[in-house]
Amino acid sequence: MLSKNIAAGAYPAKLAGQKQPKNKSMHPHAQRGVTLIELMVGITIGLLTVAVAMGALMVSRGISGTVSDASTIQQQAAYAMRVIGLQLRQAGSLRLNLDPGTTTTESTYLIAAAFETDYTDPVDTSASFSIKDHTLKGKKEPSDGEYALSVGYRNYTEPVFTSASAESLQRNCLGGQGTSALILSEFVLYTPASDPAKRELRCNGNGNIQPIVGNVANFQVRYLLQDNTTTPGNSTIKSVDASGVTNWAQVQAVEVCLVLYGNEAMDIPSPTQDNPKQGTYTDCDGTAVSMNTLTGARNKRMHIAFRNTFQLRSQGLIGSVL
Repeated sequence: MLSKNIAAGAYPAKLAGQKQPKNKSMHPHAQRGVTLIELMVGITIGLLTVAVAMGALMVSRGISGTVSDASTIQQQAAYAMRVIGLQLRQAGSLRLNLDPGTTTTESTYLIAAAFETDYTDPVDTSASFSIKDHTLKGKKEPSDGEYALSVGYRNYTEPVFTSASAESLQRNCLGGQGTSALILSEFVLYTPASDPAKRELRCNGNGNIQPIVGNVANFQVRYLLQDNTTTPGNSTIKSVDASGVTNWAQVQAVEVCLVLYGNEAMDIPSPTQDNPKQGTYTDCDGTAVSMNTLTGARNKRMHIAFRNTFQLRSQGLIGSVL
C-alpha cells in the first residue's frame, strides 16, 4: 500500500479538463513543414531575383562587348597605321655615300659626299633599287574598287653597336630585311572568293604575303600632288587617286583611309528625320552609311573610319633627280 502511494506521488496529478496529446506529432512544440502557398511564394521571389540578375548581366555584357569591340578596332587601326606610316615615312630615303669618288683633299672631313640613287648589288645582280620605280606606286583596280599601295626604299648596311660587322636596320611591313638592295612593302585590300564578307588588309613584304588587319570594310589611298601648272609660282596641293598621278615624283604626301568593323551585333538605332546621322558612320568618300542597312557580317556592327596623312621624306630631292 505504501509503495503504491509513493509511486502515485512521483507524478503530478492531472488537472481537471486538461487533455493529453494522443501522439507526439500533435505536440505544441513539434516542427511543421511549409505549405504549398509558402513554397510557391518562395519560388516566385527566387525567379524574380534570377530575372533581375539576368537582365543586369545582359546589359553589362552588351556594354562590355561594345567597349571590347571599340578597343579592338582602335588597336587594329593603330597597328595598321603604324605599319603603313613607318614604310611611307621611309619612302624616298637614300644612302649617303661618304666617299663617292677618289678625290684627294687635305682633310678627310672635306671629302665630297653624295646620295646614291639607283643601285645594283655587285654580287647579286638580281637585287637592285630604282628610285623612280620603287619609291612609290599605287593602283586602283577598276573591277572591284580595291586599292593597292607600293612603297620601297634603298636597303644598305651600316656599322651598329651590337655587331662587329655592318648590318641593315631597315625592315619591310612584315619585319623582314628584304633584299640586299631593296625594302619593298605592298598593301592591298584582299577579298577571298570563298568568303566575300571576310575582307582583310594584306601586306606583301618582298614576296612574303601576310594579313595584318581583319574585318576591313574599306581601304582607300589618295595622293597629294604639288600642282604649279595652273598659276606659275603659286604652287597648290591637290588630292587625287592613283589614276590621277602621272609623275609619282610629284607626290608630296599620302592620305590613307581605313574603315574597320567589330564582331558584336548591337542594337543600333536607325536614322530619323530629326537626327539623320543617327546609327551611321562616315565612309572614306565622305558619305554617311547606316549600319542597319549593311548585310552579312557587317550588319549591326560597329564601324569606325580612320584617316591619316603621311608626308614623304626627301621627295624634293627625288623630284630633282628624276
